[in-house]
Formats: sequence, C-alpha cells, structure tokens
Amino acid sequence: MGLNGGADFYAADVEGLKREGEISLRLFLDACKRRGIEPRKHFSGKFSLRVDPATHEAAVMAAAAHGQSLNQWATEAIRQAAQAESC
Repeated sequence: MGLNGGADFYAADVEGLKREGEISLRLFLDACKRRGIEPRKHFSGKFSLRVDPATHEAAVMAAAAHGQSLNQWATEAIRQAAQAESC
C-alpha cells in the first residue's frame, strides 16, 4: 500500500504468501533503486468526495457546531478514522 507499483505472488498457504510477499517487495524496492524511481506514491492532499445531500448537510452542521469549516472538520474526522485503522 502506498507504493508506485504492484506485484502478483502466489503460494499454497499463509506462510508461503508472507515469504513470497517479502521477496516480491524486496525485488520491487531493488528495481526502484536501480532505476532511480521513488517507490512510494506522492499525495497532493486534495481529493473529491461525493456524498448524498443529507450527509453533506449533517457534516456542515457538525462542522459549524465545532466552530470549524467543513474541510477542517472532515480532515479531522478522516485523520481520526485513519489512526484508528492503523492501530
């Protein structure tokens, strides 16, 4: 995740997948180094999000209740959700 490329690898069991995944990642990183390619994606910090009108309205109201812009409120909500997932 977050890499500029991908790879397919196969195995008969979970341990084999872990082993093959490590090998695949190592080969990918080595190839990037040889070619002078940055292996990690760069993110602009911008993306579009489409939600239904009721969710949009509720988010604007929640942001206002917290004294924040919709962007500030959504950024914090996404940050908290992403941190909870990475734990």
